[in-house]
Amino acid sequence: MRYTYLESPVGSLLLAGSMSGPKEALQVIGFPGGKMRVEPLAEWRRDDDAFPKARRQLTEYFNGKRDAFSLDLAPQGTEFQVEVWNALAQIPYGTTVSYRDIAEQIGRPAATRAVGAANGKNPLPIVLPCHRVVGADGSLTGFGGGLDTKRFLLELEGADIAGQTALEL
Repeated sequence: MRYTYLESPVGSLLLAGSMSGPKEALQVIGFPGGKMRVEPLAEWRRDDDAFPKARRQLTEYFNGKRDAFSLDLAPQGTEFQVEVWNALAQIPYGTTVSYRDIAEQIGRPAATRAVGAANGKNPLPIVLPCHRVVGADGSLTGFGGGLDTKRFLLELEGADIAGQTALEL
């Protein structure tokens, strides 16, 4: 795995992934803080020229000039997790949905808690926008990068979150 960092309004984001021939596949976006903080492993190789497309698109996103991503992704997870992460990619910019909405979208309406767990394991936040998932009552629930980061991302997108409470899980 190769990795680099991208300075952003939410801190220094870790970008990591692999090369398959001339093609880069992003596998990890890590926040600098929060429950899901990611550190590079010893066997990873730092390459500050890695992931130029991802760095450009994320910078455009943070500058308010991009509302969708077009990147080669290679998230690693169970079949169910990947199914949930694919559903996350369908959530429109600036909107929020509930865990129940995602469970229904993937055809497993009773799997709300499992959807929450898969959402919490999302290795590519922002690009697979798990920050757009909120509690059934509209509350801002736990987020791997911290609730302040979740609120920042939703406000950046213009999501209607006024008056919503934050619940750290």
